[in-house]
Amino acid sequence: MLFGSSGIRRTFDQTLLEIALKVGSALASGSSEIIVGRDTRTTSPLLSNLVAAGILGSGGDLFDAGLVPTPSVAFGTREVKAGCMVTASHNPERYNGLKLFNPDGSSFTKNQQEGMERLLEAWHWTDWKHQGTIRAVDAITPHKRAILERTTTGKEIVTVIDCGNGAGCTLTPSLLSESGARTICLNCDPSGRFARPSEPLKEHLGYVGEIARKKGATCAVVHDGDADRMMAFDNRGRYVEGDHLLMLFARYLDARRVVTTSDASMLIENFADVRRTPVGDSYVSEELLKWGDFGGEPSGAWIFPEISLCPDGPFAAALFCEIASEWDVAREIDSAPVYSILREALVCATARRTVIALGAENPTDGIRIADEEGWYLIRASGTEDKIRITAEGKNRKAAQIKLEEARTLLKKGKTA
Repeated sequence: MLFGSSGIRRTFDQTLLEIALKVGSALASGSSEIIVGRDTRTTSPLLSNLVAAGILGSGGDLFDAGLVPTPSVAFGTREVKAGCMVTASHNPERYNGLKLFNPDGSSFTKNQQEGMERLLEAWHWTDWKHQGTIRAVDAITPHKRAILERTTTGKEIVTVIDCGNGAGCTLTPSLLSESGARTICLNCDPSGRFARPSEPLKEHLGYVGEIARKKGATCAVVHDGDADRMMAFDNRGRYVEGDHLLMLFARYLDARRVVTTSDASMLIENFADVRRTPVGDSYVSEELLKWGDFGGEPSGAWIFPEISLCPDGPFAAALFCEIASEWDVAREIDSAPVYSILREALVCATARRTVIALGAENPTDGIRIADEEGWYLIRASGTEDKIRITAEGKNRKAAQIKLEEARTLLKKGKTA
């Protein structure tokens, strides 16, 4: 399959160019109006133009959003029939890809993706009389306005923003300034050269906490390459783990029904009714269509159904700043129940086959084994040649035992 858990994503090559052209054509065959945006990668303008060519050549009407965050494209899709974002999100610069959206901001479902793949084999061009039209659109202003209508900082705060030279720099700095924060911007240059690894992991971001402490910042917010993700630092300059962000958002929003993924901590179960999905924001948004007030996954994807079913990093950043202006975030985290959760990623060229051999029906969903002491999850990454292991226990020793159980299972190569 071309599609993974986050759309189409691969290293930039001739095949990806052909895919972009065909996807544009396939979108036009199923939808008359399509909005297209792109991130800051050096290859994104070319791929965006190829998607546009496919749309126009198949008679579709193109709404060109230009350089924008992914959630701005998803938000703008409500005005048209479908959306396409050229991005590889948090993957390294040599990657690129395509994310496809429905009018409610949700990613294409598995069935829709399978339908798209069939259309790619039967793409067609219209004659000169029926070529499509193109129009430039502002996708950022309406998205910003919607966020400002729903968030505000109760007092002036100092916020450090690190966009990683990704698409978030087109929205989040101005958004937070207009919401009342005094901002200190890091890596907010849309040059297409990432200043750090794009995935907002703790090990990539030590300097952010140091700067936040030095500047006396109330908080800090961080994006990946397309700003669908948001991670944060508290008022003591400490990195806030994704499971704590999930808890903070749920509590602040008084969300009684929370959708999260199979790799999320048990912590959230102390504060809300929880439904779990396989790892991947598309699964979370699909479940939110049926149930739930709020959803997210600890990798930094936060979904607020009131605005969109797409993970929205700028909205999450604004909401976190609002929380930081009203709560002592560090104290809230320190007073939460303590669980120990361990995560590791193993490079494996045969990741999908290896996880299937363990008994998983779908390698990216993986297998989850739980008992009274905790649980572990083994799954293949949907975007890289890696096996991801997550283990949790009621204390660090219990979590370490679960992690060792997972490693042992991987070495044995089967569950029974």
